[in-house]
Amino acid sequence: MKHIGIIFILSALLLAGCTGKTAVTSPDGRTNIRFSLTESGEPQYSVTKDGKAVIDPSRLGMVFEGNEFTSGLKIKSVERDSKDEIWQQVWGEESFARNHYREMAVTLTNSEEQQLIIRFRAFNDGVAFRYETCPLQGKDNVSQEFVLTDELTEYRFVSNPETWSLPWDTPFYEGLWEKSLLSRKKDTLCSPLTLEFEDGTYGFLHEANLTDYAAQNFYIKQDATLGTYLTPWSNGVKVYGEYGKTVSPWRFLILADNITELAASRIMLNLNEPCKIEDTSWIKPMKFIGIWWAIHLDHYTWCYRLLDEKGRFIALSPNHGATTENMCRYIDFAAEHGFGGVLAEGWNEGWDGDWTSNLAEFSKPTPDFDMEYLSKYAQEKGVQIIGHHETGGNVTHYEEQMEDAFHYYDVHGIHNVKTGYVHSKLEGKEWHKSQYGVRHMRKVIETAAREHVCIDNHECVMPTGLQRTYPNLMSGEGVRGQEWDAWSTDGGSPAQHLCVLPFTRVMAGPVDFTPGTFDFSNPIHPQTRVHSTLARQLALFVVIYSPLQMASDLPESYMQHPEAFRFIEDVPCDWQRSVVLDAKIGEYVLTARQDKNSSDWYVGAITNEEEREVNIDLSFLDKGKTYTAEIYRDTENTEWQNNPYDIAIETRQVRAGDVLRLTLNAAGGAAVRLTE
Repeated sequence: MKHIGIIFILSALLLAGCTGKTAVTSPDGRTNIRFSLTESGEPQYSVTKDGKAVIDPSRLGMVFEGNEFTSGLKIKSVERDSKDEIWQQVWGEESFARNHYREMAVTLTNSEEQQLIIRFRAFNDGVAFRYETCPLQGKDNVSQEFVLTDELTEYRFVSNPETWSLPWDTPFYEGLWEKSLLSRKKDTLCSPLTLEFEDGTYGFLHEANLTDYAAQNFYIKQDATLGTYLTPWSNGVKVYGEYGKTVSPWRFLILADNITELAASRIMLNLNEPCKIEDTSWIKPMKFIGIWWAIHLDHYTWCYRLLDEKGRFIALSPNHGATTENMCRYIDFAAEHGFGGVLAEGWNEGWDGDWTSNLAEFSKPTPDFDMEYLSKYAQEKGVQIIGHHETGGNVTHYEEQMEDAFHYYDVHGIHNVKTGYVHSKLEGKEWHKSQYGVRHMRKVIETAAREHVCIDNHECVMPTGLQRTYPNLMSGEGVRGQEWDAWSTDGGSPAQHLCVLPFTRVMAGPVDFTPGTFDFSNPIHPQTRVHSTLARQLALFVVIYSPLQMASDLPESYMQHPEAFRFIEDVPCDWQRSVVLDAKIGEYVLTARQDKNSSDWYVGAITNEEEREVNIDLSFLDKGKTYTAEIYRDTENTEWQNNPYDIAIETRQVRAGDVLRLTLNAAGGAAVRLTE
């Protein structure tokens, strides 16, 4: 039987080499990804689910300077593997994740007898593939370094799905996701894309494990066919690499029968490497507050010194925000109400110019910020200072100080830092999501890990699941967050925006959106405001996921509504289990999560600009147990523009299988805590 098996494998390999076709099927047998070569030796793949075509034969290939894998290729070998494992997350939307797939690695040779591997994986909830370069053969005295000028990956969708997307050059991804038929998209689009197919199923197209490579974007080639556009360096090169070492990110497509399955997919995390940090005990999810929202409302300034347009000193700022006095006040509030940290923006020297010319000193506090005193004061109160590194896009200047800066934080008991890159280009010329930016961001994460510092990355590269490998990468921006509702000239983000994010940006990774605004007045920009009721702000702590969850507003705003604030005090940000109960992208979202450290459940429900009745099915609760439901909801009189503060707080006894029927007012919501 052993010899028969060997003969069968050899026959399969010979057949693949002759016909140029081979495939791999998901463990449940429903999803298939097929590789083939055309008559001219062009590589292509196709995807089916339940026997129906999802992606028609679509081109693959890579173009290097002096070396192409585009046509005239042959299959040298096909190797197969599979895996079924359960791994524990350091933090996450659930405690454990299952990684279950079947794999096929196809080795190709070109006319120069050089090799390229395309590795395919089929999961029950989707497919993935990546390119793996091989050492140049027979060229021992030739450099193995290469320049990649193009990647030819296509996605020829059979149908024409409704697609949620952002233009590829949206600054920092801080835009409103727009929906239209895929074929009608005009712009080059950033990754990811969220797809709504005609049969009611969903797709999510993105990349995983973006490492020393350029971020992918998409453009319409024809009809519903996408081409790949890699973010270039300023000189036009897409990727610098080394044969035998460089691999592309995984290109993956989630295929979900319904919205619940879409949100539950963990393909992206599973396509990243296991955790490389041996001791993760210092990595702790937390809620925090900060001297931040008041700066956006012009109560304070980031700058300690005021300069004129030529950089000459004018005066000390009378309203500098990050002072010892203000920090003590915020630390006291955090300690009293169970927050783990206080963010200090503008604490360090170098904030005297504008954002783009910022040459900050990352280990030197301003004279009115006593780091020695504050670090001890915070530790005595059981609160962490959350540091801040705004680079203004001056990456070289930052890297020169970075190791010392993280060590400075570690010495002072600071284990979380918010990084920032407020400039359209790094060093004034390179895209954030180019290989240049990707390399820098990885250097930040790895350096921070050595000094026991966690990263909340703003103006970031779109996340690709790297938090599995480096769980000190805890959160990031890459979103039009709540800060826009303080100063945006368009009046603030529409309520629909937050009904889109859980299935677009949040699918890519944790988001520092900063929910929790309790004061909707804005005397500085009276035409701009948060489009929300008070109950909806509570619900966002459940709907929008981040293990570093910032409550945006001022302490005095929270004390105006202490009963509602109790939900923010109670809600955790590390979860044992999460499930989207019901949703329609852009219209409403109902999400339930179970606390990682107790049996408590929390539910968040939000709607767009339309009032609606929702039914919250409590079947996720343990059967045979009774729970107390603390409900924070809109009232009949709640109205987001004129009466957003009206909130009803009530308790009910419920059991598994009960249904909570609630009314969500326009731009409104409801938050529920369920305790045994």
